[in-house]
Amino acid sequence: MLKHTFLYTMLLMVCALTNLKAQTSLYKNYDICIYGGTSSGVIAAYTAARSGKSVLLIEPGKNLGGMSSGGLGLTDIGNKYAISGLALDFYRRIGKHYGKFEQWIFEPHVAENLFNEYIKKARVPVLYENRITGVEKNGSSITAITLENPANKSKGSVKAKVFIDCSYEGDLMAKAGVSYTVGREANSTYNETFNGVQLMNGHQLPEGIDPYKIRGDASSGLLWGINPGKLLEKGSGDKKVQAYNFRICLTNNPSNLIPITKPEDYEPERYELLIRQMEKRNWKSLQDVFIWSGMPNQKTDINNRNGFSTDMIGMNWDYPDADYTKREQIWTAHTNYTKGLLYFVGHDSRIPEHIRKEISQWGYPKDEYTNNGNWSPQLYVREARRMVGALVMTQHHCQGREVVTDGVGMAAYTMDSHNCERLVVNGMVKNEGNVEEGGFGPYPISYRAIIPKESEVSNLIVPVCLSATHIAYGSIRMEPVFMVLGQSSAMAAVQTIDRKLSVQKIDVALLQRQLKSDPLADGSTPDILIDNSDTDKVQVKGNWTKKSRGGFGPDYFEASQDTDTAKFIRYMPGSKTSGKYDLYTYYPKLEATDAETSITIFDGKKSNTTMIKGAEVKVVGQTSGEWVHLGRYTFTGKGKPYIEIRANGQKVVADAVLLVASPRE
Repeated sequence: MLKHTFLYTMLLMVCALTNLKAQTSLYKNYDICIYGGTSSGVIAAYTAARSGKSVLLIEPGKNLGGMSSGGLGLTDIGNKYAISGLALDFYRRIGKHYGKFEQWIFEPHVAENLFNEYIKKARVPVLYENRITGVEKNGSSITAITLENPANKSKGSVKAKVFIDCSYEGDLMAKAGVSYTVGREANSTYNETFNGVQLMNGHQLPEGIDPYKIRGDASSGLLWGINPGKLLEKGSGDKKVQAYNFRICLTNNPSNLIPITKPEDYEPERYELLIRQMEKRNWKSLQDVFIWSGMPNQKTDINNRNGFSTDMIGMNWDYPDADYTKREQIWTAHTNYTKGLLYFVGHDSRIPEHIRKEISQWGYPKDEYTNNGNWSPQLYVREARRMVGALVMTQHHCQGREVVTDGVGMAAYTMDSHNCERLVVNGMVKNEGNVEEGGFGPYPISYRAIIPKESEVSNLIVPVCLSATHIAYGSIRMEPVFMVLGQSSAMAAVQTIDRKLSVQKIDVALLQRQLKSDPLADGSTPDILIDNSDTDKVQVKGNWTKKSRGGFGPDYFEASQDTDTAKFIRYMPGSKTSGKYDLYTYYPKLEATDAETSITIFDGKKSNTTMIKGAEVKVVGQTSGEWVHLGRYTFTGKGKPYIEIRANGQKVVADAVLLVASPRE
């Protein structure tokens, strides 16, 4: 037995030394160094490597993909028009895995495997379990960053010509001396209306919940999870941060299920507010406390719902600027709280029996997060530091009152903030900070918002902790957008190196053209997308009404049911369009309709007509609609090809058409 123990110990030592040697060999010079293996970091690394640059990707953890592989499988988009390039390629590759064109709802391991494929295909070395400890600068230029690996106690430094901070925390940015902020600006700072303190009804507790441990007895102290502060003036600024949580992946497949058991540090008194919340509401199902969204293969993406749920409100304010030890404590507290909540709902006798029975059918998936005890390795850090850069994106950009011309990505989601604080208001428990304000179309994100001021750092790009106010960041902070900005950052870094410029001095117009002409960074033929907003490529005949919600891009056309059968929308890809294309039309997220849409495709030589029945188009999840495949067509490169959607007297819609070059990888 001793012999076997000795041999096993020696084997572990050899493995540790081998890993240390492999890690140490990566401490050297690169063209581009990317810190943070988030979805943005992976796409940035892939793009830079495919552009011929030497690249190192540094990930403080053990997994790639950030939240996109960490449980956020129900992708927040707002409008698919905003998603382009390799970000769109990612969701199409996810779609290929599930047998669809695009797929925006997926299992964690499927996403992680795909991120690993990107890295493998581009041959990007990854330095895992290394976190930044310092930055070396020569004037305004970063020359190197210093790192530590707490697992094997190794240390090293990495030199590069350009650095990209793709972390959710902005640690490289902060250590480089870049200006940043944490928390919420006052509305008055940028003349906004939804920033600062906001007491709204979203994800709110019911009226009349007593805040004290002994009801009616203030001397008994506040229940767990309630802060003792007072509600400040509406719109005033502070350093409070919107709540974090875990996006929980569970399964109800008995063969793939690990039961939910009592976690360490379980304290049922933490969930007293849940009991008091549900005393005020009829608890019909788990959906009354959780956003319990289904994923493929009997799995979930569970998110916060209502006043008391998975959000650990007010427990993360120190996280953005905390040291690694303090962050680990906050992270562990969130893990224990979340696992404890699941156990509490399944086992506390005060929970209705039908609810306990419902959750008992669920457990942790055996095939997810296998190197982290089947629990997500990524806390949902919704917001941490935000750079104060050359331009600050604000509510006015989101709502289209200000429009930038140097856009290198788009956003389209609602201005969304989770609650920042739980406190006593007029003798009742209330949550404060939730904002959900939408009603606007896709808008561009300025290149100046992802770069620091040149006087601070001249060779750093920050696509995740970018320059935006709290409320504008709430719209921008979506995983697909981070991927788009990661690709843009990498292409900007390549231009910086090739032209020997600072990141502030690059030709943004050239960058915009490159992103459009080579969206997959591989020289492949770009898609041909024609939206209703492309007025030079769209012909409208008859009376159509523009609708602004639920479609692709800024709007879509709707024809009312009447006797006019001559109405049509004609999309014209151009006479030079040549070759085989898979043709799609976009169907907005609408109520089911039996109306049939007649679509005629003229390839420059002959025409073909096909029909779409609205009731047969299935829009899944919270996306804005779906692409409907019309078939594969060969365009001749002659004549005047078009795709025509005709009303035929029925209530039909026309939104956009897409030509995807075939065959496609």
